[in-house]
Formats: sequence, C-alpha cells, structure tokens
Amino acid sequence: MTTLNKLKQSILTTSIALLLSTSAFAKSDDGKHKSHALYQENCASCHGADHGGYLAPAINKETLKGRSPTALRSLIMTGSFETLMPAFYGRLSDSEIRDMVKYLQNTPKKANPPYTMKAMKKSLEIYVKDESKLPNKPTFKIDSMDDIIGVAARGKYGRGQGSEAVFINSKTHKVIGKVPTNTAAHIIEFNPANPRWAYVKTDAAEIYKVDLYTMQATRSIKTGFNGPSIGISRDGKYLMAGSFVPHNAVILDADTLEPLKQFELEGIDPDGKMVSSDSGMIIGTPYADIFAIALENAGQVWVVDLKKGFPITKIKNVGRHLHDAFLTHKGKKLMVASYDDSIVTAIDLEKRKIIKKLPAGCVPHVGGGAAVKVDGRTLGFGTNFGTCDDNTVVSVWDLDTMKVVKQIPVSGGTESPAAHANAPYVAVDIITKDRRARTIQLIDKKSLEVVKTLDVGGHAYFPEYSADGKYLYVSAGYAGDEVIVYDSHTLKKTANIQMESPAGIFSRGRVKYMTRGLSPDEME
Repeated sequence: MTTLNKLKQSILTTSIALLLSTSAFAKSDDGKHKSHALYQENCASCHGADHGGYLAPAINKETLKGRSPTALRSLIMTGSFETLMPAFYGRLSDSEIRDMVKYLQNTPKKANPPYTMKAMKKSLEIYVKDESKLPNKPTFKIDSMDDIIGVAARGKYGRGQGSEAVFINSKTHKVIGKVPTNTAAHIIEFNPANPRWAYVKTDAAEIYKVDLYTMQATRSIKTGFNGPSIGISRDGKYLMAGSFVPHNAVILDADTLEPLKQFELEGIDPDGKMVSSDSGMIIGTPYADIFAIALENAGQVWVVDLKKGFPITKIKNVGRHLHDAFLTHKGKKLMVASYDDSIVTAIDLEKRKIIKKLPAGCVPHVGGGAAVKVDGRTLGFGTNFGTCDDNTVVSVWDLDTMKVVKQIPVSGGTESPAAHANAPYVAVDIITKDRRARTIQLIDKKSLEVVKTLDVGGHAYFPEYSADGKYLYVSAGYAGDEVIVYDSHTLKKTANIQMESPAGIFSRGRVKYMTRGLSPDEME
C-alpha cells in the first residue's frame, strides 16, 4: 500500500471514528448523540468544537435564542453564498437537518474540555516508518525550494475530499503536489533550517509533517479540538501549537512530532480577572531560541525559552483581545494586534517588555504582517476586520520610531496584507460581506495611496507574493474555487489554478524574509 493510500485510509478511519465514537464533550441519548456526531463532522471546524464559535459565529441555545427553526433549517439546506457556509441539502437528509436545528437550539456552549498529552501521543500517526530512505532531493523539477507556494484548500465542507495542502511552483504556476488532510488546512509553516520539511495545521488542530521532496505527509498528530496557531523554532527542532479548544499550548519535537511539554493558558487579564485563554499567534524568531505566544483573552504575551524546562517570561497588559502578530528588526521586535482596544502593541523581545501601544484602526488583524523600506524608513502595514463608524483603513507605522505615519482609506474591512521588496504595491484583501469581498486593493509603497482594485471573481483571501516578488497569488474562494496569479508590476492576470475553496497562501521564501516586504539586507 502506498503512503498516499495509507494516509487516505487513516483519514477515512478518523472520520468514521468521529461519527461513531462517544462524545468528547457530552453523553446523552442516541438522538442527541447522533446530532452531536453530525455537528462535529460537519460544523465544528468552523463554529467551534464547543459551540462557542471559531471561524464562524457561535451556535448554541443562547446565540440562537428567538431564531426561527424554519429559517435555520433553510440556512443549513441552502448555505450562505457570502460565507464559508456550504449548502448541506443532499449531504444531510431532511430529518437530519430538522434534528440538527433542534439540537443546536437546545445545546449550551460546552465547557472547555481537556486534551491531554496522553491523548496527543495516542493520536500520533506514522505514514513513513523510515524517513532516512526518502529521496535526498526533490522528485520534481524546481529551481529553488523557495519557489514553492503552499495553499490551504478547505474543501467544500471543511473536511474530507478537497481538504488538502496544495503546493505550487511559483515560476511555472503548476501544481507539484497535494497532501490530503482530515479537516480543512489552515496554516502552512516551513522549516527555516531544512527546506525539505513543512508543517500543515488544520482547523481541527491536526498537524501534518510534510516531506516537500516527495510531496507526502510522513506523520501527523492532533494537539486539541480546534485552533490555528503554530510556530517553528529558528533551528527547526521544535514546533509550538496552540488551541482555542482546549485552552492550552504544546511544544513538540519537530522531527518526531512527539509532545514535550503542555502549557495551560491562563492569567490575569487587564481588568485584574483570572481567565482561561484561547491561544493567539505563536511565532518563532531568527533572533533567539524562543517562542512568543499570545494569550487572547488574558491580554498577555508569553516568551518561552527553548532550554531545559521551557521557562516562561510573561508580558502582561499587552491588550484586551490579542490575536496575530509579525516580527521586525531582525526578529527583535514583535507587533501584536489587539482587537478590542484597536491597538497594535510593539514588544521588545530582547528586553521582554512593551515598547509602545500604537493606534491601529478598528479591530486590527495584521495577518502575517507586511513591512517595506521606503526612503530610509521601515514602514509596517496593518489591516483591520472592523468597520467602526464606517471608517475602514489600513494603518501604516514607522517601525523605527514607532509612530503612526498614515491611515489609508480602503473600501472595506481587511484581513491580511502582502508586500515584497521587489514589488511596488502592498496588497490587502477586502472581506466585507458583499461584492467588495471579491476584490483586493493595491497600495503604492511610496505614495501610500490605493491605486488599483482587482476583482478576483470569488472571495479574495490572503494575497501572497512569490519568493522573487514577480507574481502575486490570491485565493478566490467561496464561489471562485481557484487561485489567481497576477504579474506584480503590471497587475495583469497570468494564471489561474483550480482547487476547492482555497484560503491561506504561504510562500516558502518567507522564511528568509521574516516579515513580508523586507529583503534580508533590509531587516535592520
């Protein structure tokens, strides 16, 4: 049996087990259990394993209070064109949909369940027993491994067929490999010390170790129930992964995926309350052997030293709802977005203290970050989910002086900026729930003005430049089902690559740049 077939068989077994196993959250009668199993199989990857929301809103008896059962049934049947919600008519029977509505309207948000080191170790799957026998060079033609672009394809239903990591040669725009995942791929990280390895994390907190030379998963592990965060140490020896459900993080051996230490994420929030916290961003840095992790609800950033015992330095009062971040200044400065107070907090990782809190527009979401050098200044760009007072902007900061340079008006909420030293524009995706969500806007690096709007034909997601900066890749999700490639200078469409519900796009070349937009010689 081939490795790919073994992996597919394992995925099928896991999916069946989810349907047939007893609930990790609750035990009830057969009808409720069946509905619970259907929820975990079809809904949990977006709405949260605990019904508390994740990529999509929370759905439980409190959030659905007063909602019409007929309207809910109709929504499940037909889906929502402007969101990731697919039509379940034909996938679920009418009786299953009716039972699901009753189940959702009578089910509270579940208590945050445990997921132990023992459970993690039990979930470890090995698809290639002896990795030393793998080929010592790529099995396909490519000039440089940095030319690889990875795309997180969700699949129509967020799991099963179509859920995969798709790898593309950014010189030819041809698919060079597909790695199936049990549930929707969310993040692809590349080992900074060894070009053959990548790591794919799914919405269900599964992590796949991927051999890029042969384009196959060699092993996998499940570290929680959901949560996107993952980071890799600068030497490529350690992974750190965090969860929304449960509230924990774990350090793994990057080679074996063996869990080494688990952390309970809790702390005193800015209001003085002890809270249990979702895991926000996790990031390794070329500056030192450390991880930085954001505790979303506790408003803290923990710096974890990669030495015996993995000791922690806690930086408190960073913000009121932390999520994502990016690095600058050779990895010594960390820019952390805080949703609820609309700031980005600059942290000195060397001194392990807050430098400054900067205005960042409404509900800042900096994605993987973007920074450029313009006239001797290092400029950082921050996108924003929110639409406060209908004033949607992209914030620009001078990262040398930590001052606001400009807030650029854009056509709607934005999620992820992209930049490259060799490209003239900073690209931002518009995520407003109407036709504007089909577009990305291009900001001129020098004038700091929007100069072009591109309609990609589907919901625009996560623009990313190729390693050489010649091409701009954009996911056209929802109805688009393709990745669009543009010439980064002329903005002419160069190629389109078909796949089911593409989302995040990740360039292996980014491991050299740390922050998208800066070349290695500009990372001062």
